[in-house]
Amino acid sequence: MFPPADIRCATAPVVPKRPQVAPHQPRSLPQTAPPELEPPWHVILLDDEVHTHEYVIEMLGDVFGHAHDLALKMAKEVHASGRVIVATVHKELAELRQQQVEEYGPDKRVPECRVSMRATIECSE
Repeated sequence: MFPPADIRCATAPVVPKRPQVAPHQPRSLPQTAPPELEPPWHVILLDDEVHTHEYVIEMLGDVFGHAHDLALKMAKEVHASGRVIVATVHKELAELRQQQVEEYGPDKRVPECRVSMRATIECSE
């Protein structure tokens, strides 16, 4: 066995070098205007004199998530005026909702009904 050695260092402490970093130069970004937002689109339900108010209320609840009272009000308006705005959303969602209305299926309460209701979309501006 060896006796414990004196571990003290006879030289100056070692200081690590600072990393070399390039000086900061702010990047100049091109001056551009922010992109314009696309206007919202209306989904418009069209009346056809075949579907019942119950069908319209059910479909508006299923497709748009409208509460019964709002769906009833819209059902009465589409019957009275021939059309009603049922949603105002961005264009892609408006197209999807239009497709969902037109694929919802016939009114089972009316035996001669063979098709879904129709809808259209229009730019709100």
